[in-house]
Amino acid sequence: MVGDRGFEFYSDRNTKNYIQIPWKEVDKVIVSVVFKGKWIPRYALKTKKNGMYTFSSKDPKKVLRAIRVYIDPKDIVRSLSFNDVVKRGLKNLFTRKNKKKKNK
Repeated sequence: MVGDRGFEFYSDRNTKNYIQIPWKEVDKVIVSVVFKGKWIPRYALKTKKNGMYTFSSKDPKKVLRAIRVYIDPKDIVRSLSFNDVVKRGLKNLFTRKNKKKKNK
């Protein structure tokens, strides 16, 4: 549920399991985009104090459009793709080796 004060998520199996995140605490909204934007399997809310919470819903585009009303669109970002994560890891691996060689 997206409201004027924050984001609420209720479990389908047990309604006692829920989380409420006020809009003041949301730092970024990170969206996982697949197939060039045709499918959004999940999205995450990164908070200022308590970390990141990942959610999925039946209609994520509708939820993200509702979130966009309360969160600045600049703070809604795409997550890295699998290839980007691998590239970044390899790049960091080789830069670490080069730094170790220079320090010796």
